[in-house]
Amino acid sequence: MLQLNYIRDNEKEVIERLAIKNFDGTEIIPHIIELDDRRRETQKRLDDLQAQGNILAKEIGTLFQTGKAEEANRKKEQTSILKNQAREQDKLLEQIKKELDDLLIKVPNLPHHSVPRGKTPENNLRVKQLGEPFSPPEDFLPHWDLAVNYDLIDFNAGNKITGSGFPLYKGKGARLQRALVNFFLEEALREGYEEVQPPYVVNTASAYSTGQLPDKDVQMYYVNLDDLYLIPTAEVPVTNIYRDMILKAQDLPVKNVAYSGCFRREAGSYGKDVRGLNRLHQFDKVEIVQIAHPGKSYEVLEEMMEYVSRLIEKLGLPFRVLKLCGGDMSFTSAMTYDMEVWSAAQGRWLEVSSISNFETFQSNRMKLRFRDESGKIHLTHTLNGSALALPRIVAALLENNQTPDGIRIPEALVPYTGFDMIK
Repeated sequence: MLQLNYIRDNEKEVIERLAIKNFDGTEIIPHIIELDDRRRETQKRLDDLQAQGNILAKEIGTLFQTGKAEEANRKKEQTSILKNQAREQDKLLEQIKKELDDLLIKVPNLPHHSVPRGKTPENNLRVKQLGEPFSPPEDFLPHWDLAVNYDLIDFNAGNKITGSGFPLYKGKGARLQRALVNFFLEEALREGYEEVQPPYVVNTASAYSTGQLPDKDVQMYYVNLDDLYLIPTAEVPVTNIYRDMILKAQDLPVKNVAYSGCFRREAGSYGKDVRGLNRLHQFDKVEIVQIAHPGKSYEVLEEMMEYVSRLIEKLGLPFRVLKLCGGDMSFTSAMTYDMEVWSAAQGRWLEVSSISNFETFQSNRMKLRFRDESGKIHLTHTLNGSALALPRIVAALLENNQTPDGIRIPEALVPYTGFDMIK
């Protein structure tokens, strides 16, 4: 959530930067400022009434002590009137605050000044590429056929047990999944991240704090009897570890890594994008989260992007890094890098990671702050990224490494799989 004081002090800039995200702030931003003016005026009236009431209370006490009961009782009547007026102002204040909060949560995060303009993925900026897309032989198979031929994934069994988008991994397919998780976790530990194992369900406050609510409400699975949500990513529970906390400046950045299952309804998805492992309702992912000093968060973002690049490079997959344009960014992000690997058999790029800086958007919602060396309190910046999401990594590994003799396992993974070929 944007900071209200920033909106007040930078109204024109806020509207201009929101336009980069294709969000029209010409009405809502002035309305927010107008409501905040009303909030301040109402708060002042309430404070004045309470102050008058306090003065009267002291006067009444003095009058009773000096034997002037009749005058004291007249002032008590005035006190009663003031209390009723204060209750009315307090009720009005709560109504204004709710209306103001309801508007603030509808406003997306401001894009960083370097974010390119654009409305579609075609307007994203390529900032890095390693390896070239290659055209495979005609007999190359897509991963969904390879998974069946080598008995790695049973899509039909998953469909029978639960439904489409819930594959059943088996044999070397299951071992490959476990190997990737362990590989990603061990690499993160060597990079200085502390591993945590979070819950897979969160409460409403957690989902609100990281921006899943209300923006992505329809994309999350909801356990209505318990008022809990299945996590769409480990970002949600891991970042919320620090909700309502004040950290020390010298402890920043805080670096956590977590493996989790992820659950997404993917409402509205259809066509080739949902074939095989391309888009699932349940999948595994290793997530990295950092809580950073505001003055260093963009250095951290670059470090995280380079780290994920090295992971993909170690797997031997051609990949590219895109800086997302305003129209392709999430509601909560200030800047995002997408990592895409080349899928040879499908002949297209597959997104395997998004690495984002949210600046103070999440920390403002969750009251995540730090105390600087002079004792002043500031909001932190929060960042996260997939490092990595497994389904499309598995898809690209299977498709790009198929040979007449089987599917080669990248050298970096062999210590974790215990085999170098799938036959």
